This record gives sequence, structure tokens and C-alpha cells, in this order.
Amino acid sequence: MAHFALTVVLGMAAALAAFLGAFILVRSRWEKRYLRYFVALGAGFMLATAFLEMIPESFRLAPAQAPALVFAGYCVMHLLEHTINPHFHYGEETECGHILSPRTGNSVAAGLAAHSLFDGVAIASGFALSSWLGWIVFAAILLHKMPEGLTVASVTLASGRSRGAALAVSAIVSAATLAGVLVIDLTPGWVRGGLPLSAGVAVYVGASDLVPEVNRETGIRMALVFFAGVAIFLLCRLGADLALR
Repeated sequence: MAHFALTVVLGMAAALAAFLGAFILVRSRWEKRYLRYFVALGAGFMLATAFLEMIPESFRLAPAQAPALVFAGYCVMHLLEHTINPHFHYGEETECGHILSPRTGNSVAAGLAAHSLFDGVAIASGFALSSWLGWIVFAAILLHKMPEGLTVASVTLASGRSRGAALAVSAIVSAATLAGVLVIDLTPGWVRGGLPLSAGVAVYVGASDLVPEVNRETGIRMALVFFAGVAIFLLCRLGADLALR
């Protein structure tokens, strides 16, 4: 019961972080350069978590199925973003004056909802295996939740809908994170598939969505912030290893 309560609370926290990003876009002006720092930090931390924790743990848990499931998670997000959804940039649809059709706005929201669902699956799957993995996955996901909320709100506004509609759509997409947590909490046997699938999703989001946004900024500063995200992960891992000795 304690494990269930913890994952539900953390799923709600991640969902609220995404909704906060939407609220910031709808209710106030924001500086794009600050968002890019957040994206760069989250990209480094997320990719380090995926490659150094989630994928190795997936291979240990399901050695025969894990490679295909990791690749499937990657391909699902690629399909959603490049076949069903158009390409977009975090939080810039309204700033750049892009006008999207309502159908396009709906498809982007659906794709982000699927991504948000896998975020919840990743959090609960991590805690089902170890507290360390659960907390590190939660931290990786939390770092990109605010940019995700900014994106949901911006594409909704760019498709001609009201600010209230942008907040409502953002709330639905954010709630998908909690739904993903509940899927694993209520059917723990799905962890063997949920963790490698969510690892593939994390690799896609980090490498295909977050890193390109970082690379659009010239100079070395964003690269250093990216590696700071990797360094934070390594420090967390070192601290956990020392605590277990």
C-alpha cells in the first residue's frame, strides 16, 4: 500500500509539473532561453537514465524480449510524431505565429498524451524494481514535464482554441501520466514489458525531441548544460552506490 501511495503521489507531481508549464504559457510571458536550459538539463539526465539504468535493468528483467520492446517504444513515438503528428518545437508554436488546424492540434495532443502515459509507466515500473530506479526515473521525467506542458498549451492555442481550452487539454494530457502509473500499480506483471517500452520512449524523447532543441542554440553553453544533466545523474548514482555500501 505504501508503494502504491508513493507512485500515485509522484505521478500526480509529474502531472502537475506539466500542467504548470501550460499555466505559465497561458497566464504569463516566459523567456525562451530559460526553457532551453531546462530542456538541455533534462535531455542529459533523461538519456543517461535511459542508457545507464532503464535499458540495462530491462535486459536483466526480460533478456529475450527487452531489445525488441525498447526498439518498439522508440518506433511508437517516431510513428506518432512523424506520421500522425507534424514536427513541432517546444513552446514555440504561438511565439513564432504558426497557425495549426484543429485536427493537427488534436493529433499533437494525442501524441503527447501517449508519451505522458509512458512517463507514468516508467515511474511505476522503476519503483516496482527498486526505490533507486524509481526515484531516478521520476527525476528524469520531472525535468522535461514543464516543457511538455508548454508544448501542449502552445499547439492548442496555435490551432485557434481559447486559453481555457488550452488548460483543459493540458490537464487531460497531464493526467495520462497518472493513468500510466495506475496501469503498472494495478497490473504489476506488466513491468517486464512496461520498463523496456518506456525506456525506448525515453531514448526517443531525449535524442529526437530534446537534443535537437538544444542543438538549435549556437555556442558551447547549451552543450555544457546537457553534460551537467549527465553529471547530475552520475552524482546521484554514485551517492546511491555509497549509501548501499
